[in-house]
Amino acid sequence: MDPVTGFPVVGMVGGGQLSRMTQQAAIALGQSLRVLAISADEPAALVTPNVMLGHHTDLEALRAFASSCDVMTFDHEHVPSEYLRTLVAEGFAVHPGPEALIHAQDKLVMRNRLAAMDIPVPEYAEVTSPADVTQFGEKHGWPVVVKATRGGYDGRGVWMVPSSGESLVAELLEAGTPLMVEQRVDMTRELAAVVARSPFGQGAAWPPVETVQSNGICVEVLAPAPSLDPSRAEQAQELALRVASALEVVGVLAVELFDTPNGLVVNELAMRPHNSGHWTIEGARTSQFEQHLRAVLDYPLGSTDLVAPVVVMANVLGARSTPDMGPDERLHHLFARYRDVHVHYYGKAERPGRKIGHVTVLGTDLAEVRRRARFAADWLSTGTWPDGYDIHGGK
Repeated sequence: MDPVTGFPVVGMVGGGQLSRMTQQAAIALGQSLRVLAISADEPAALVTPNVMLGHHTDLEALRAFASSCDVMTFDHEHVPSEYLRTLVAEGFAVHPGPEALIHAQDKLVMRNRLAAMDIPVPEYAEVTSPADVTQFGEKHGWPVVVKATRGGYDGRGVWMVPSSGESLVAELLEAGTPLMVEQRVDMTRELAAVVARSPFGQGAAWPPVETVQSNGICVEVLAPAPSLDPSRAEQAQELALRVASALEVVGVLAVELFDTPNGLVVNELAMRPHNSGHWTIEGARTSQFEQHLRAVLDYPLGSTDLVAPVVVMANVLGARSTPDMGPDERLHHLFARYRDVHVHYYGKAERPGRKIGHVTVLGTDLAEVRRRARFAADWLSTGTWPDGYDIHGGK
């Protein structure tokens, strides 16, 4: 308990942008957020006064950090499970707990558990030899998707194999990469159902959203998912809440889904605030960051209603080449053109393809809101407007 404020101290392992945005929510709630960061120049460490420097793979650093907090939670899933089990055995409050978090850390564990629950997942198999991929492809059809069962994100650790691929698989296995293979899903689009659950068992769900990917990276989130049948939207929410309950997740859970002609199929799980929920900061009554804090502290959860008919979030990615304008000048020009765009910079150095921030736009017309969000994100990324765009009046 913070002796000055009288509020609990929430500890967040990881100093990335998720901790940074959780700090903003903690300020409004009067909470004391403590961050375990690897270095003092990480995004959260730049704005959070209560920072401990240490590595998430160091048990002694984790133990010291947990000792200074009332509850420990996560900015990422990369903390070794055995360390978390040790902390729980020693009496520390860890949310989500290691038995839940393992399903976001290990894709094969997640697939096995969801399949046992009769939740739709792609056909899959563990890979222990290159022949496993060949046999799977011959049985289920090519191409197949080979995935690292641990550590992949933003398209990393995923390989589309058009045929055989035994040399690639052999190389990965030789390097010690644990692998699985999946059937390529014939989908119409990708969705995300973001929910939260408290230790008391209360659940809350935001409307499902559509996520737009480019080169394995999410570039846009459309809320609510356009033209999604209400029954399928409800199904997505119920599925995510069911997973949260069955796995005893505490905090925010993002369930990434494939929308297919035959129904919803689960792709990935994330047990923390998620890129597909950034729109909730301005677009929902309760943001995912505030909700995560409420959940891990076992407070009653907040309303998930949208505050506008349409909300679009677009990620700002580092440009392929250095823009002529610096970020401050780009921001100046953006606000002169689009005064209603909400901008979030993460305090990261710019490099090609890196998520350095996001923008959010609210409105009533999806096409117009989406256009403004994409143009704003592109401008902050590159310092140039799309071809044919007039900065003074639009197209």
